[in-house]
Amino acid sequence: MNFYIIIPAHNEEDYIGDTLESLAKQTLLPKRVVVVNDHSSDKTQNIVESYTLKHSWLSIINSKSSDKHLPGSKIINAFNKGLAFLDDDYDIICKFDADLIFPENYLEKLADHFHSNKQLGMVSGFCYIAHNGNWILENLTNKDHIRGALKAYRKACFEQIGQLKPSMGWDTVDELLARYHGWTILTDESLHVKHLKPTGHSYNKASKYLQGEAMYKMRYGFWITLISALKLAYKKRSFRLFKDYMNGYFKAKSNASAFLVSKEEGKFIRDLRWKGITDKLR
Repeated sequence: MNFYIIIPAHNEEDYIGDTLESLAKQTLLPKRVVVVNDHSSDKTQNIVESYTLKHSWLSIINSKSSDKHLPGSKIINAFNKGLAFLDDDYDIICKFDADLIFPENYLEKLADHFHSNKQLGMVSGFCYIAHNGNWILENLTNKDHIRGALKAYRKACFEQIGQLKPSMGWDTVDELLARYHGWTILTDESLHVKHLKPTGHSYNKASKYLQGEAMYKMRYGFWITLISALKLAYKKRSFRLFKDYMNGYFKAKSNASAFLVSKEEGKFIRDLRWKGITDKLR
């Protein structure tokens, strides 16, 4: 099973070497890995280039973009440049962050899951962060959600969902559209991935508004947005974030921002979300 991996990287000199080292130690090696050096001003390029001399499956391309950290569009635009650089001789396409350390059997286990279930569209392990000398679960989302840091897609699923949306919320709408098209999603709790840089540490206020905007674009509607915003703000222990999310939602609604999904897909998404909410209340 051919794994192609795309790693967008912006100023990741402290982490990218560990990520590449862990990929080089996989029991099932990737067929191709491309690091998209996205306007880095540190030693990211030099570090990656040193690894390309040791591993024929690794490449680097350089990209120019804004220094501003905006989750969604910046990351996926970089990902798409990596995708355009690669051929399509893959079975599984992965979008990985540049600050992860994978267990040595990570890709092999993913391959086993994909082999055993032909309707499996996406699969991943879990992110763990350092805390008081231990590695603990980075508990920001439901355990059945695949984090944006470590996405792996079966080729047919990736193509059917229209690839990845260059917008905040890309790493939620991909799963929702996969389910809409009949694919299953799997998270493997036995696969512990070390996440070296906790999610959202560099988000600014403008980017946090984008979370609420994404909920509007996914056609959540007011009540599901309200519940989702409350839950996410609670997990991050910040009521201010709840206000940011709701402001982002109403701003997008006022501006009649373009939706990421069709009306039919939006109805499916709302029904799925309500089912998840009611199931937890039983």
